[in-house]
Amino acid sequence: MNREAEGLVWHLGDWVISNTVITTWLIMLGFGLLALLLRLSGYQKPSSLHNALEAVLVAIETAVADVVPAAAVRRVLPFVATLWLFVLAANLVGLLPEMHAPTRDLSATAALAMLVFLSTHWFGIRAHGLGGHLKHYCQPSVILLPFHIISEITRTLALAIRLFGNMMSLEMAALLVLLIAGFLVPVPLLMLHVVEAVIQAYIFGMLALIYIAGALESNEPDSSNREENL
Repeated sequence: MNREAEGLVWHLGDWVISNTVITTWLIMLGFGLLALLLRLSGYQKPSSLHNALEAVLVAIETAVADVVPAAAVRRVLPFVATLWLFVLAANLVGLLPEMHAPTRDLSATAALAMLVFLSTHWFGIRAHGLGGHLKHYCQPSVILLPFHIISEITRTLALAIRLFGNMMSLEMAALLVLLIAGFLVPVPLLMLHVVEAVIQAYIFGMLALIYIAGALESNEPDSSNREENL
């Protein structure tokens, strides 16, 4: 099979490094360099970039504060903000020549969905303890335990497939339009891509935030006190 058709870049025995992996690493490297640059530049004279990033962070913090308990905002914010920004960058990178959005690859969206799944239980266990977190799966009756487990699995699958399906269909639609109309309509097409990329990143991040908030919900009489002590 053609290597380009498979999207393969490099082999190391049984290990395969694909375009998705390379692009993901480049996005993480970009965020790392940006953070280092901002740290080295200092905050004595904030630049327009500082102000723009601060506005983005404030907007994300406001969204988090509207969903999760006030005591947990600072704890949840780093993960949710990183997730939101990464998914947005991954969606938009497909606009660059010879680049493809990692989120059009099911393996990438499945990994992101698994991170959300694990983080949901991590935050829930930190807030209520292992017993308290597991207890809510048996409420209001232990009979509902299998249904809660199925719900956890299906919503994780839906999270991965929704993002993958939307980004894949977006790139396929853009390719078809370019094949039919050539480059006569590039600007509207780019605007559509940007809008859809932002919307999909927002939906993914908001669903992750809602799942985490559900795990943080108080299910024990003394959980509010425990939350303040964390």
